[in-house]
Amino acid sequence: MTTEPDSFPRRHARTQRFTLGAPRAFTVAPDGSRVAFLRSGSGTDRANSLWVLDLPEGGERLAADPGALLGGASEELSAQERARRERSREGGAGIVGYATDATVELASFALSGRLFTAELRAGTARELRVPGPVIDPRPAPDGRHVAYVARGALRVVGAEGEGDRALAEPESEHVTYGLAEFVAAEEMGRSRGFWWGPDGRRLLVARVDDTPVRQWWIADPANPGSEPNHVRYPAAGTPNADVRLFVLGLDGERTEVAWDRSRYPYLAHVHWSEAGAPLLLVQARDQRSQLFLAADPDTGATRMVHADEDPTWLELFPGVPCWSPSGQLVRIADEGGARRLAVGERPLTSGQLHIRAVLDVGAHDVLVSASAGEEAETPETGEIHVYRVNELGVERVSREPGVHTAVRSGEVTVLLSAALDRPGTGVQVLRDGKPAATVRSYAEDPGMSPRVTLTEGGARRIPCAVLMPRDYHGDTPLPVLLDPYGGPHGQRVVAAHNAHLTSQWFADQGFAVVVADGRGTPGRSPAWEKSIRDEVAATVLQDQVDALHALADRYPLDLDRVAVRGWSFGGYLAALAALRRPDVFHAAVVGAPVTDLRLYDTHYQERYLGHPDEQPEVYRRNSVIDDAGLVDPAEPHRPMMIIHGLADDNVVVAHSLRLSSALLAAGRPHEVLPLSGVTHMTPQETVAENLLLLQVDFLRRALALPGSPG
Repeated sequence: MTTEPDSFPRRHARTQRFTLGAPRAFTVAPDGSRVAFLRSGSGTDRANSLWVLDLPEGGERLAADPGALLGGASEELSAQERARRERSREGGAGIVGYATDATVELASFALSGRLFTAELRAGTARELRVPGPVIDPRPAPDGRHVAYVARGALRVVGAEGEGDRALAEPESEHVTYGLAEFVAAEEMGRSRGFWWGPDGRRLLVARVDDTPVRQWWIADPANPGSEPNHVRYPAAGTPNADVRLFVLGLDGERTEVAWDRSRYPYLAHVHWSEAGAPLLLVQARDQRSQLFLAADPDTGATRMVHADEDPTWLELFPGVPCWSPSGQLVRIADEGGARRLAVGERPLTSGQLHIRAVLDVGAHDVLVSASAGEEAETPETGEIHVYRVNELGVERVSREPGVHTAVRSGEVTVLLSAALDRPGTGVQVLRDGKPAATVRSYAEDPGMSPRVTLTEGGARRIPCAVLMPRDYHGDTPLPVLLDPYGGPHGQRVVAAHNAHLTSQWFADQGFAVVVADGRGTPGRSPAWEKSIRDEVAATVLQDQVDALHALADRYPLDLDRVAVRGWSFGGYLAALAALRRPDVFHAAVVGAPVTDLRLYDTHYQERYLGHPDEQPEVYRRNSVIDDAGLVDPAEPHRPMMIIHGLADDNVVVAHSLRLSSALLAAGRPHEVLPLSGVTHMTPQETVAENLLLLQVDFLRRALALPGSPG
């Protein structure tokens, strides 16, 4: 299947959803003199370079060009680096991440497994010859050394390239030092495995032993001569990796940090700053209790600073816990029915705000991102704003409606803002709250604007986005396509232009598209998110049905022709819709679905459904492959297209194969589209393009609609 070179599917794929060329990964120097960031050279260029914005004049300059540093050679990535990028959903190339010293003068990064540094003030970059392949290099706060991981060892080298040595080497092939284990990177938001001490003489280093974790094999059926890739995957109910933490000194000193690892096996967060002792957040396996621990780097002993318990589960949040400059614990807590910011033991926000993340902790305030809470006077559907919070009150930093986040150090704030009425994300640099500069974006203009309405549906006021064809001006009912994610950590109804482009393209093919963020999705209240516990399937599906029926009272929706499409959790939801509610849904596109819930990872699945050995019935009734709708002869058969990447190491293809087998055993016709060499991200241009076209073709056939995709 082909399309014109300038069609939306082709441009959407080529530009990686119009993200290439947009600046990202900002770091602000504490003295306010410069801002470092990454950006590729155009809207179709995958290779990011390291840039510096000089203040106060606001001029941009190139600090490190990956093409020049590699001499024009193509990148070569190690298996561990490819896995790290998959965990972070990184589809770019070149310099995809970097770290700096405390003054933001020295930056380090890896290219093709080689170590490079850049002097940000001088604008020069060079390679340090060290053993590789290099992963996650990070300068010491004083800029004198760079630590990195190579072949499972935590190594350190002088900033001039001298004195390279291993501080910790793996004792077996299953041990690594300085890397995050699978569930930390995939589910906890912890992509790092080592942290410099503020004096630059010691590091906290995670030791991960994957020996207990069961081994899986990811084969490439398209190349039967290739050996399968073996991975250690901690599926629900099975053993996790053994994670320990050590203080390693540049002088060879080694001290283990001690806590009750049998009771609190998850190392969720680590923070080490001048404001206090090393701070750890450790969680119980059931995620209903956690401890905030201060560690003594000399002895490894820990003391409890704070403890949390929750009968459902405890959520993890970006940016916390940490110390304030005055030495108080900064955390986000679910208290009194609201998600609040707390400093010390005192909550500083009310139910007016739903805190999403801590962005920066200054001497006089805390910078946070938040959406409107349950007690807010107006719902502000889909909006996320930046606020300054202190004991005197709350001040909004972002003004216009939209989705905002920020990076701050000292007097300088980089504010990133997306809105419904313009493409992309604007980047404004503020000094003391006043505009000081802007950062250019090279991202392509999509050439289309979504015809989207943000609203609410049903008695539970479910956040919804409704999109109509741009050339539709009548009241004739349209076939409906639900386009949800619908699950934890996946908010789709947002006040941002580019977030709705794919849904608009589907709408332009003749559909009324509905996106609904039901219970379980983030951004509203703790109770909203946690109401799915033990009843994920029934809850999320019911909210999609309720939203659809409520919107049909206000929009021209043809309820006799309703389809649903989704990927990952959205694929699971689409399969549930076709099997459990064929009275509502008439076709489903099921992308990379989790169908056998025991095959997904421990930290995610056990948070929502408990341990499968303790609650087997909970897993059965939330599973797709055990669904009664598969075998009930009274239920109509709804067309289903199942899509899955064969190289997916997150939601493995076994999920779709087991669903297909169950459908076949039940005599239910369906289509399976295997994607050779494709992971969970589907970054390949032709694959991403043709997936859109094939889905429209299937939906037209399944709903007996005229025409073909264009």
